[in-house]
Amino acid sequence: MAVIRKKTGNFLEDFRVGQVFRHKGGKTVTEGLFNAFTEFNMTTNPLHKNREAARLYGYQDMICPPGLVMNVVFSQTVEDISENARANLEYINMRFGAPVYPGDTLESETTILGVAPSSKDPDRGVVHVATVGRKQNGDVVIAFERKVQVWKNDLAAKVEAAELRDRPQVECTPWLPPYDPARGYGSKAHLSNRDTYFEDFSAGDVYEHSRGRMMTDEHIALTAQLDNTSQVHCNQHMIDQNPDKYIGGRLIVYGGIPFNLCLGISCPDIADNALADIVYTTGRHVGPLFAGDTVFAVTEIRATRDYPGRSDLGVLAVTLRGHKFRKAKEGEQGPQKVDIFVLEREVAVKRRSHYA
Repeated sequence: MAVIRKKTGNFLEDFRVGQVFRHKGGKTVTEGLFNAFTEFNMTTNPLHKNREAARLYGYQDMICPPGLVMNVVFSQTVEDISENARANLEYINMRFGAPVYPGDTLESETTILGVAPSSKDPDRGVVHVATVGRKQNGDVVIAFERKVQVWKNDLAAKVEAAELRDRPQVECTPWLPPYDPARGYGSKAHLSNRDTYFEDFSAGDVYEHSRGRMMTDEHIALTAQLDNTSQVHCNQHMIDQNPDKYIGGRLIVYGGIPFNLCLGISCPDIADNALADIVYTTGRHVGPLFAGDTVFAVTEIRATRDYPGRSDLGVLAVTLRGHKFRKAKEGEQGPQKVDIFVLEREVAVKRRSHYA
């Protein structure tokens, strides 16, 4: 009888610039998955919660929140790209395209754009990738780049720094239902907040969102529901064998969860009257989240502008920041704020003049 131990995931020395991974599995967004993540992140936009409202606006059904679309596609990439990662460093130019409805099936592929060994730590390096997610009819639903810090498996393996010169170009812009005053949008205006139309926002305003969300051990189940296989989120035994190697020496919450939570916590004040998220120009996890921490969020309005070709919409350019609190140490006064996440975001928001 043979004992077989298969390697899972790729290490730094396994990546080659130009490689294309067509990720396994794919995933159908079932009603259960849709409900679990829409309710978990506390989103309030009726397009994510009310089928009749979504159809009134011209969508086929309720639309998946952008955080859920990101999480489903991102998680498909983990086994090939970041199962052996230490940390996800940055999201870059994350764009949203066709709407995703309950029942849609998403598949994804990733191109390796760059590989760079660490000049300081010989046991790790950075992999730069571009991922595209499509649904069953081929429509692009999301496209983004990310940089991830990946461990080496063989410390003696030589890894040369390299970048892909001709990067793949993918068209990805939000599909928005056309404005039609005959639809009678005002009949459903009571479903969203009255003070979150485009006219209500001014550059420089900062919204301190009032709700928080404690992260319990449910993060393990949520990560599994997404098919995210990274062991740092679920394998405490592995961490216990070498706790100094892993951040905090304990299970770290998968980054897509605080990402999703910060979007949801900010929704009542920022995106309750949004038709779509357009782009996340950059995002970073600046601190870890663990079970027992409570997530809070703040949004700064950086700029407002017209949506091209749409007099019924405007664009909010915002910076979303997530944070938690830790207990005060000796000599400190009160709980200490700890930043965990930052995201530069652009959102297409309805104008009161057309929809209320």
